[in-house]
Order: sequence, then structure tokens, then C-alpha cells
Amino acid sequence: MTSFDALYDIAVANKGSSRSLEAIMPSMKTLAELAEISDDRYLSMMTRCVFRAGFVWRVIDNKWPGFERAFANFNPLAVAHFSNERLEELAQDTSIVRNFTKIVSVRNNAVYILDKKLKHGTFGSFVANWPSEDIIGLWLELKKHGCRLGGNTGPMMLRSMGKDTFLMTKDVCDALVNHGFIEKFSSTSQRDLKRVQVIFNDLSQESGRPLCEVSRILACTV
Repeated sequence: MTSFDALYDIAVANKGSSRSLEAIMPSMKTLAELAEISDDRYLSMMTRCVFRAGFVWRVIDNKWPGFERAFANFNPLAVAHFSNERLEELAQDTSIVRNFTKIVSVRNNAVYILDKKLKHGTFGSFVANWPSEDIIGLWLELKKHGCRLGGNTGPMMLRSMGKDTFLMTKDVCDALVNHGFIEKFSSTSQRDLKRVQVIFNDLSQESGRPLCEVSRILACTV
């Protein structure tokens, strides 16, 4: 297996300089900052990532003001009480992307957020207090109890909100194989996910860097 220092050198060579590489490191929030983010912003980012999946991101981002208006600025209590008729109306709203299945997922995820709020005070506190050394456990929680948050959608939401997490993008998967950490990876295999979590924990400890930076550096070796 390739050492972290060797991985870093490859990434630097690919990006042209250490300065260029460091400039694209993901940003990460503190636990206090994550906990302070309001629940509506978590629902907003969940929805954005759900609608981006399999779609042109630029289109979703350009329409985002329309999404905010259509979904009551993503107030979870309001959205959780949207009637079926209201959801059907939104499926005809040209200010958003009219994918009915994904529209329904917003209400489901609002209910999910409210459930975590009841148990943890806020959804932000729930996310903040989940240990990064078991980040795949949070991925599985989002996939199982949220709606349409499997694959890279849930992890991308977490990364976008500032939670320390790696991402299993194609480049990261290829890097792990190319540098001898794994032979193959299946996103549906909990055994593979647990093995990758150990690899990232080890690289994080070796480098002194958070998971998100290790992930980006691995991707840049490809």
C-alpha cells in the first residue's frame, strides 16, 4: 500500500504544486458550527442533493430560488404537513424541477428531520455528534431512515454542510484500488464500507488530516 506522503506527492504532481492542491481542500465546520445550522438549511441541502442526483447540477442550482419559495424556505414543520394535493400542485410548478418522486421525498425528509429534532434537540446536533470515525454509520442511517439519501447523495449532503466525511467517487474508488488499499469496492456492501472506513481512519491518523482532505488528496492522485 502507498504511504500517505507518497499519495500527497502524486497529488501535488498532478495539480502542479502543493499550493494548488491545498487551495481545493474541502471546508469543514466545527461541531459547534454544525449544531448551530438550522434544520431548514439541512432540509434545503438534502433536497438540493436529491434533485442533483442523475441531473445537470447547473439546472438545479439555477432554479434554487424557485425551490426555496415552493417548499416554504424548507421549514421542516411546514413541509411535513404538505398535503398530497399540494405535492401534486408542485409537480406542475415550472419554477422547480417537476420530478414527482423527488418532490415527495422532500416531505418524507422533513418528517425525518423532525423525528431527529425530537430526539436530539436539532438535526444539526444529531449530525454534529455523530463520530467521523464511523461516518459510514451515518451514511447508512441516512439511507435507511431518510428518503433517497443512499449512494453518494447522503454523503454529498454531509460534505456540503461541512461535516467531515470522505466521498466514494469514481476517482476515490480508483485511487484506493490503484494504490493497493482494496481490490474492488461495492457501495452496497457493508463489509466493503467498513473496510474503507478503517483505511480512511488510518490515513487520517497517519497524516493528521480530516477525512474530507484525505478523500480529496486520494481523488487527485488519479
